[in-house]
Amino acid sequence: MILLAGDVGATKTALAIATPDRGACAPCDEATLPSGDYKTLEDLIEDYLRRRQGPRPTHACLGAAGPVIEGCVKLTNIDWNINASAMAERLGLQSVELLNDVEATAYGALVLDEKQKRTIIAGKTVSGGTMAVVAPGTGLGKAFLTWDGSRYRAHASEGGHAGFAPANDLECDLVRALSADARHVSWESVCSGMGIPRLYAFLRDRGAAPESSWIRDEIVRSEDPTPVIVKGALTQGRRCDLCASTVELFASILGSLTGNMALEVLAEGGVYLAGGMPPRVLPAIESDAFVRAFRDKEPMTALLARIPVHVVLEPRTALLGSAHFGLSQRRLAGD
Repeated sequence: MILLAGDVGATKTALAIATPDRGACAPCDEATLPSGDYKTLEDLIEDYLRRRQGPRPTHACLGAAGPVIEGCVKLTNIDWNINASAMAERLGLQSVELLNDVEATAYGALVLDEKQKRTIIAGKTVSGGTMAVVAPGTGLGKAFLTWDGSRYRAHASEGGHAGFAPANDLECDLVRALSADARHVSWESVCSGMGIPRLYAFLRDRGAAPESSWIRDEIVRSEDPTPVIVKGALTQGRRCDLCASTVELFASILGSLTGNMALEVLAEGGVYLAGGMPPRVLPAIESDAFVRAFRDKEPMTALLARIPVHVVLEPRTALLGSAHFGLSQRRLAGD
């Protein structure tokens, strides 16, 4: 049995080969290809298979950036429609499993070692306890894992699009400001890479701190202002107070969201902060702003103090999760 594992995104798609003897943590023939260069995901996979040496895979498990419904997924930011049965037929595969990308990340969290994550709150892990995943990247994804008596099962969610719940007067003002341009203010709109510039503009317009001229000039020149703002917040010796306030507000909102998620699923097995943003703003997540917002949920403060929180540092977690789930499914099927 040879498994094609993948992490499929609108910008890039990572693929690798996993086999039972190597396990999910040691896939081979890893490659990352630009998604936009291909008309379909099948075209991309065929190109990958032509480039690699060795036998063709017999099965596939792919995490994709979009909700998976009845074996199909339409990617959010690229015109790809993936149908598991049609893909299996075209590529000559015995089976194709599709996962939401954050669902795949949740499975990946199960196989991380200590070097691939940073513990923010040690807490006390309960064996078999539910685990939560909050993944702010460009957007915001959520998932959770439950123990069925023999293994963990991941459950996808589109909770990032649920309505943002402000936790203090500043955040209430933020909702009012954003509501002027949007009927629905979601968690994703403020707690993601795309949300960082909104937080920055909100704090700038209310005079929270002066805007540095060099930051303003870099933002004007940049296609994506988020890295500029993060750099301005965290660069030693050239720190911008407005950028620092922006990232602190982001960390506080993320802490509040993470605490909510921990309570919603009673995440006694721990919470994993995944996606592209947490490693980039790690000092802010390790700050009092995050921890205070995470725990400030009376009368559940003591309960939340017991729940571990980890930042995922491994960028291939969704790929490893696809490999883990795919190999597990084939093992259960007796392949």
